[in-house]
Amino acid sequence: MTPERFNRLRATLDKRQPDLTVLTDYVHKGRNLSAIVRTADAVGVGDVHCVIGDKDYRSFRGTALGSHRYVKVHRYRELQSPVSELKAKGFQIVAAHLSEQAVDYHDVDFTKPTALLMGAEKDGISDEASELADIHVTVPMVGMVESFNVSVAAGIILSEARHQRELAGLYQQQRIDQAEYELLFFEWAHPKIRDFCRSHNFAYPPLREDGEIIDASGWYAQKREILAQRREEQRIGAV
Repeated sequence: MTPERFNRLRATLDKRQPDLTVLTDYVHKGRNLSAIVRTADAVGVGDVHCVIGDKDYRSFRGTALGSHRYVKVHRYRELQSPVSELKAKGFQIVAAHLSEQAVDYHDVDFTKPTALLMGAEKDGISDEASELADIHVTVPMVGMVESFNVSVAAGIILSEARHQRELAGLYQQQRIDQAEYELLFFEWAHPKIRDFCRSHNFAYPPLREDGEIIDASGWYAQKREILAQRREEQRIGAV
């Protein structure tokens, strides 16, 4: 790993915002979800929650491989579960929704734990989502079109959240706990080892201060021996 990559991974983790997230309510187009995930990553969001059907989720997975490396996408089949989980953690649910009680998105305090709720491309958020949201926000427009694309609207609102948090100093301190920080650093820095360990149920190896694996060749040799032993045990058991 080059020093430049090491420093970039650390700098990105240093600015992650665990109390800022995005929740989508049946945004079904893969390219829109992918754009939302990329924007989330750009403002320091590490988790995105998606209520989405099977077919649309498969399509989304095919268009978001790059952004998936750095943002965890949590998939749900209905809205109540993620909303309840987020509210239990103290998040305010801020829905992009044109309603009588909607306020300008600039007027929301995004330094509070916040989940930005975005609705479907054509119909917006559902009636259920409208009722579950704590705040409705709009993005003022002065042109002839009636609405922004959902991913564009998410980007505009998340940029305001980033601006407020920057002014509050929330990007100048490590926000995620150390265990999560070290776990994410390993998985980002060593994706092939991550996949190898996951597939064989191995713990991640320890790292040196420069981010490289301690005695990588010795670690690999040990794991190969364990795998060979497992195969032999399976062979004997099958006889």
